[in-house]
Amino acid sequence: MQVKDLNPQAVWSIFDEITKVPRPSGNEEGKLDKIRAWLVEFAKKHNLEYKIDKTGNVAIFRPAAPGYENCKGIVLQGHMDMVAEKGPGSTHNFDTDPIETIIDGEWVRANNTTLGADDGMGLAIALAAMIEPTLQCGPLEALATVDEETGLTGASNIEADMLVGDYLLNLDEEEDGVITMGCAGGLVSIFKFNYKPEAAPKDRTYFEIKFEHFHGGHSGADIHMGFATTTKLSSRLLWNIGEEMDYVLAKIDAGNLHNAIAHAATLVIGIKPEDKEKLSVVLNTFIAEVKNEYKRTEPKMEITCKSVDAPETIIDTDTARRVVNAVYAAPHGIAAMSMEIPGLVETSTNLASVKMREGNQIVVEMFHRSSIESGKYDLTHKCETIFRMAGANEIISEGGYQGWEPIADSHLLTVAKDSWEKLFGVRPEVRAIHAGLECGLFLKARPDMEMISFGPTLRDVHSPAERCNIPAVDKAWKQIQSIVNIIAEESK
Repeated sequence: MQVKDLNPQAVWSIFDEITKVPRPSGNEEGKLDKIRAWLVEFAKKHNLEYKIDKTGNVAIFRPAAPGYENCKGIVLQGHMDMVAEKGPGSTHNFDTDPIETIIDGEWVRANNTTLGADDGMGLAIALAAMIEPTLQCGPLEALATVDEETGLTGASNIEADMLVGDYLLNLDEEEDGVITMGCAGGLVSIFKFNYKPEAAPKDRTYFEIKFEHFHGGHSGADIHMGFATTTKLSSRLLWNIGEEMDYVLAKIDAGNLHNAIAHAATLVIGIKPEDKEKLSVVLNTFIAEVKNEYKRTEPKMEITCKSVDAPETIIDTDTARRVVNAVYAAPHGIAAMSMEIPGLVETSTNLASVKMREGNQIVVEMFHRSSIESGKYDLTHKCETIFRMAGANEIISEGGYQGWEPIADSHLLTVAKDSWEKLFGVRPEVRAIHAGLECGLFLKARPDMEMISFGPTLRDVHSPAERCNIPAVDKAWKQIQSIVNIIAEESK
């Protein structure tokens, strides 16, 4: 059986088509042009009106069924971009290659890459509703936003004429039987260090140290799970080495995307030949400590060390030490828990990446989240202080977005809760989340619009282990149809 043949076929066949269209985040570079063109062709194929705004968001409109013209309208919303992460050994090119999907029991996953069900599945459900012949309802809109994963660019710039409806169903929730009614805001910090490349000393022995097969994950939804981040571990190891011996740093490459917990890192260092045994002791001690600390959450982790040829250049020692010290000192993980909603992370930060860039720069990226705006900025300022003291040459804050304040007595929320219970015999869980959703930004354009978020179960999003639960997709599809029908009948 192929993915397109799974039940409900109306949804899975569309998702299968979406996986064949490259769509990594990066709208400013035209990376979403292919998925945007595909959405336009979908609208044309089904004789639906569409609109593209100046930011690149795509809205597709289905008119009300005869007799339902005065019913309230509903926007079904998902984002068109996906996190582009691949595992060790993968040669996948996210700019050109289709996702290779695999059915694995009750799950669909990809072949050593992210699947893109976040939020390709939400988009597929929305589009399936646009062409479902059995739906008798008021006007529907499928809204596909750009670059949700890299700063919610599309939602940040949305205008009211792209939100034509009274209610909005965001289809970016990742847990079956859960309805989300609020989320955290976020802000990205970028710290840049200029370094001087120096000729690599010939009297050194060079080693490559790799951190591989760490869990990774979503920097919001998974930040409380206790997964290791290789940005912190690599700086910790370098700090430990520096306490025991003199070393030079030729390469540091840890993490990738700001909204993903770093799951890999590579270091290249040079030491005096007589310190080989000392390095072995430091490294073995470090590995033993880390494996003990993360024995529950990182059972597959590997840290390896091998000798390599001398590189051409190294990072000047002063800059290397300042970067290592700052990254080691910088926070990562939970900063505060909510006092309003038990078990909810209120404020956190993800020390996402440490990269060597063109122009002889080392760039450190962090992503701060909080359901309280002042908490978000307080944590941001603390991190800025650390990197300012470390002598960062440039500090940038960007990609900020506000959170979405919960409204517990929303009519739409009541409809959704009652619908789920009628369909499946249980009350759904209602919650706010620490991850980012676009709803708060939509409210800037349409403060009168009621919104909720739900969707099928996804696991390990933003990592190569991402997978989508097949039975949960069917339940989400039934819920969409039910809510649309209820809203139509009560407002007819």
